[in-house]
Amino acid sequence: MRALPASVLAACGLIVCACGGAASSGSTAGQAVEQAPARAGGASTEHTAKPQADGTGAASRPAPAVDEPAAVPLDGKVVVIDPGHNGGNFRDPKAINRQVNVLTKWKACDTTGTATANGYSEAAFTWDVSTRLAKILKSRGATVKLTRSNNTGVGPCITKRAAIGNRNKADAAISVHADGSATHNRGFHIIMPKKINGPVDPVVNASSSLGKAVRDAFRKGTGLPYSTYIGNKALDYRDDLGGLNLSTVPKIFLEAGNMKNPTEAAKFQDPRFRQKIALALANGLQQYLQS
Repeated sequence: MRALPASVLAACGLIVCACGGAASSGSTAGQAVEQAPARAGGASTEHTAKPQADGTGAASRPAPAVDEPAAVPLDGKVVVIDPGHNGGNFRDPKAINRQVNVLTKWKACDTTGTATANGYSEAAFTWDVSTRLAKILKSRGATVKLTRSNNTGVGPCITKRAAIGNRNKADAAISVHADGSATHNRGFHIIMPKKINGPVDPVVNASSSLGKAVRDAFRKGTGLPYSTYIGNKALDYRDDLGGLNLSTVPKIFLEAGNMKNPTEAAKFQDPRFRQKIALALANGLQQYLQS
C-alpha cells in the first residue's frame, strides 16, 4: 500500500507502527509524525505555498515515503512443530502398536497419549498449543511445518515425525507433549537427545542449547515450576525416543506439565493459558534461533 505524505499524516495525527506479531523484542517500523507549529490564523510554515518556476504557485510536495517492512525476526528460519499423538489413534490400535526401529530399541509406532481426569486428551492439548505456536512463529517470519494436519487422524509414526524435520532441514524442531504421572507430581520438563552413535549425534549440543533456551522462556512465560519428579532443573536427556534418535536437526520434546495433576489440568484446559504456553515457546525458539 502507498504511504501517505507526511503532511497528511501530520494533520490526522497518525502513528505508523510495526506489526511483526508478538515478539518480545519487536521493533517499531514507523515513527510518530509531529504536527508543525501553526502561526496565528491557523496557517503553518510547512503549508505556505511558494511560487514555482512555472509560476503556478503550487506548494512543493515531498516524494512519498517507502513503506517500511514489518519486523520479521525469524525471516529465513524453518521450524518444525510436532503435536504429540493424534486424536484418532485410539481407533486403530493395530496401526499405532506396530513396532518401529528407533535405533536403541524397538517401540510402538505411536500411542494415544494421556488425558486429564475429566477426559481432556493430550492429543487435543498438543494440537491446540502447536497451532497457536505456528501462528505466532509465522507472524515473526518463520516458515513452519507441522507433522500432522489435524486432530482426527492416526499417526504418523514417530519415525516419520523425525523424518519430516530432517526433510525440511529445520533450524529447530519441537515435539509438544504433556505428561501423565501421579497426581501429586507437578511441573514441566524438556527432553533432549543423547549421543547414540547415530544420526542425532552431530546435533546433540545444539539440541541442548535449544532445550535450555525453551526451558528458560517457558518458566518465565507460564510461571509453571520445574518438574518435581523428572530431570534436573527441568532438563532430561534420553536415548530411547525415536523422535530424537532419528533427528538430524536440533530437536527437543516439551512435557508441558502433568495432566493428572488437578492444578495443571485446569490450566491446560484454559485457552488463555494455552496461548500463554504458545507465546512462551515462541520466545524460547526465537532466543535460540537468534543466538
